Amino acid sequence: MVLYELSYTNLFVSMNHLKITARCPIRTTLELIGGKWKLLILFQLFNGPYRLSELKKSIPDISEKMLIQELKTLVDSELVSRKNFGEVPPRVEYALTEKGKAAMPLIEAMRNFALQYEGRSVG
Repeated sequence: MVLYELSYTNLFVSMNHLKITARCPIRTTLELIGGKWKLLILFQLFNGPYRLSELKKSIPDISEKMLIQELKTLVDSELVSRKNFGEVPPRVEYALTEKGKAAMPLIEAMRNFALQYEGRSVG
């Protein structure tokens, strides 16, 4: 956890000098995990590997097509790994990579922000 605190400290120290460019850290983060579904998928995968059907059940509002599309993007970004067992019927599992696990403090911070915004206690 100290590693994350160090990186947050560096971000806060340099935020006054952060220039928004095509490759700034904020844009990179938004490209990787922005959108309606990616953070929810990453959050679910934090509990361990999931098969597609299990993920679909854990995020009931997402369509199967959108889930597959978002998973492909997350796999291409190396935030999620895809393991094909080569069986019939097909069995595939999705899991967080180390890069994907690094997004968890960000997700927790977003959760805390929402709770504070709504006037609920954080904890």
